Amino acid sequence: MTDERVLPDSWVAVVKRDCPTCLLVEPVLQQLAAAGSLTVYSQDDPGFPAGLPVVDDRELETSWRLQVDTVPTLVRVEDGVEVERTVGWLRSSWEGLTGMSGLGPDLPDHRPGCGSRSVEWGVAEELDRRYGDRVLSSRTVELADLEDEVEAAYARGWTDGLPVVPPTEARVLAMLAGTDRAPSDVVAVVPPDLVPCTVEKVAVNAVMAGCLPEHLPVVLAAVAAACTDAFNVHGVLATTFPAGPMVIVNGPVRRAIGMNSGGNALGQGNRANATIGRALQLVVRNVGGGRPGEVDRATQGQPGKYTSCFAEAEEGSPFEPLAESRGVTGSALTLFAASGSWPVVDQLSRTPESLARSFAASLRGVGHAKLAVAFDAVLVVSPEHGRVLRQGGWDRTRLLAELDELLTLPGDELVRGAAGIAEGLPAGFEGSPVPKFRPGGLLLVHAGGTAGLFSTIVPGWVSGAGGSEPVTVPIDPARPVEGA
Repeated sequence: MTDERVLPDSWVAVVKRDCPTCLLVEPVLQQLAAAGSLTVYSQDDPGFPAGLPVVDDRELETSWRLQVDTVPTLVRVEDGVEVERTVGWLRSSWEGLTGMSGLGPDLPDHRPGCGSRSVEWGVAEELDRRYGDRVLSSRTVELADLEDEVEAAYARGWTDGLPVVPPTEARVLAMLAGTDRAPSDVVAVVPPDLVPCTVEKVAVNAVMAGCLPEHLPVVLAAVAAACTDAFNVHGVLATTFPAGPMVIVNGPVRRAIGMNSGGNALGQGNRANATIGRALQLVVRNVGGGRPGEVDRATQGQPGKYTSCFAEAEEGSPFEPLAESRGVTGSALTLFAASGSWPVVDQLSRTPESLARSFAASLRGVGHAKLAVAFDAVLVVSPEHGRVLRQGGWDRTRLLAELDELLTLPGDELVRGAAGIAEGLPAGFEGSPVPKFRPGGLLLVHAGGTAGLFSTIVPGWVSGAGGSEPVTVPIDPARPVEGA
């Protein structure tokens, strides 16, 4: 972020005395000052270099505005605008930038510079808070001198039962660097209290969840998806069923932010997976008021209500990415109202036909083996099972068609009282074939480690208009993560 007010037409040098290379180039700075217009900004000693026009930059405002990360930095300014810079000491670069030859004839040709004070640990965040153009509107909660920050968050009801990262102003501003959206932009109206949630409020909760700034675009997309009428997060909260939002991420952003789509993808251990899902849950809790024992009425709940987020292993998959199959390409996520997961064990099938029958037998139990067209599900196919499908030439369409046929069940077996079980479909389905899942109600995803002939079923909550629809949205490309 360059501020033209601090860039006079001249050569501008940023230095600090506590830098051997800055001390080394002092005679070069003397040469430049004698030959033309030179302004020196000193980060730690306004008397250094002696005998030169030095501007005191101990507050580091100029260094921050010039985005200096290494000293010495030499900048050429024309018409108030930076046109070229060089860092450290490299004679050829300094001579090229200044148009002067014979600089520092007694110096070595090259010496690396030192880290700028403006990028030291904790300093950059404070400078961003002090000089940045992002102004926070959230109220500041003052703590007593002896009050522990983590315990204070517990006491105020801001946590999900685990410790949270205290959302200081500097941390929230650093989080906001992950998006170009204004802090005041409204992302969604969050149920159940129907509170407008700004980018800033999402950033606050992302800090508490332990996110990095590059995770913020994914969290923003997840919050927007959760608050759609189709996903119905209010219903997901209020049901006594153990449902919670599960985030499935596709596209280049997966690799850019280091998400896990391999071994233990649905488990612990990866920061992006763990904190993105947790940030969404904290937004619903802290902004929308969705707290357990209040609006959240789950009878038993399940661990995924802390966090549930993973990336699809698109590489080597027998399927196109989930988001692409749902009409969204590039970096995107799908939000699914998930309950607890259970494994499908099939270590013997070597043909797609046999494996599909194993999947179907297991999927029949989603919700209840005698309930149909009631619950959606996600089938997470592992790479070893995926290899069986791929080698057999089966893609998403073929597997779904086979499962649809295998899971079209005889109504006689499903009605209440059949097999001595009171649960089931109401009378009237006798003699009729009934599909286990509604059209589009079974989602296929490819993820997991390359060893283990196990896949996973994640049942959903009540499907359709009376429950929750899976929602797929793009991840805002306005500020793409590097590498995405």
